[in-house]
Amino acid sequence: MALEDAKRDVDGAFTRAGFKGLAFENAFGGAPSFLRRRYSKDLRGVDLAITGIGFDQAVTNRPGARLGPRAIRAASSLQPYDPPYGWDGFSPLEAFAIADYGDMAFDYAKSADVPGLITAHVAEILAAGAACITLGGDHAITLPILRAHVAKYGPVALIQCDAHTDTWPDDDASRIDHGTFCYKAVQEGLIDVAASAHVGIRTVVADNLGIKIHDARELHLRGADAVAADLRARVGGRPVYLSFDIDALDPAFAPGTGTPVWGGLSSAQAAGLLRGLAGINLVGGDVVEVCPPYDHAEITAVAAAHVAMELICLWGWTRR
Repeated sequence: MALEDAKRDVDGAFTRAGFKGLAFENAFGGAPSFLRRRYSKDLRGVDLAITGIGFDQAVTNRPGARLGPRAIRAASSLQPYDPPYGWDGFSPLEAFAIADYGDMAFDYAKSADVPGLITAHVAEILAAGAACITLGGDHAITLPILRAHVAKYGPVALIQCDAHTDTWPDDDASRIDHGTFCYKAVQEGLIDVAASAHVGIRTVVADNLGIKIHDARELHLRGADAVAADLRARVGGRPVYLSFDIDALDPAFAPGTGTPVWGGLSSAQAAGLLRGLAGINLVGGDVVEVCPPYDHAEITAVAAAHVAMELICLWGWTRR
């Protein structure tokens, strides 16, 4: 840490001169932005935008993920002092112009309007030439985010880390449900099923629509590196979207989530898995289902902030 900088830097979310570089203001002070990036709606010259979508009106159990983006931003304040561990010195905060695009605005009383607003919000970021990493919010937000990415890249390979596959049958286009987003994505042709996979699953699935499942037990037995190698082979050089539901982690490592399931991944296994994916053509991603009202010592938000940093590393690894 640059102590000389720490004693005079504050509120870099508004005062940073540019979009690149490590940050040294005190972790406990200042205005929280993700990784102390500068807030900006002007994405000229920006390589990657972080945005929050605080929508949680599609959950089956505990509400509260609307507070996830704020908690993840606050938890990220410990990370921008140094390059991320485990990436051979690669420093994405120094290599790329990264902005915090802020949260998406919407009328909470008009839930039916939200999916269209999400697609337009993400499409606006992509049209500006920046990639997009999203902080959720419940998992229903991923479907409209995928629509925006597919409009630009065509069908993508989906890697979904989750306790649930979210492939419950749902042919009602008017329903917004965090447990059916993947089913609808398949029905809409948004994802390349033959190149997609679910990781960390530990709930019963009658028909997973041809998407490969690497359940949590497989990862426990074979290890993160082996599963990551399988995923890299499956996606090949295709555009990849990675969605990380924080309940992929065991509740011991992520209690602050809406639908916790025991037997999940440890934070160390998740880190190994994500780092093992280095080299995939990641075009976008999200971390969702962080529910701060059920979080203890903010450990779920801390885990999510690290996941989001790993997504940034995966995106930047092939663009160094």
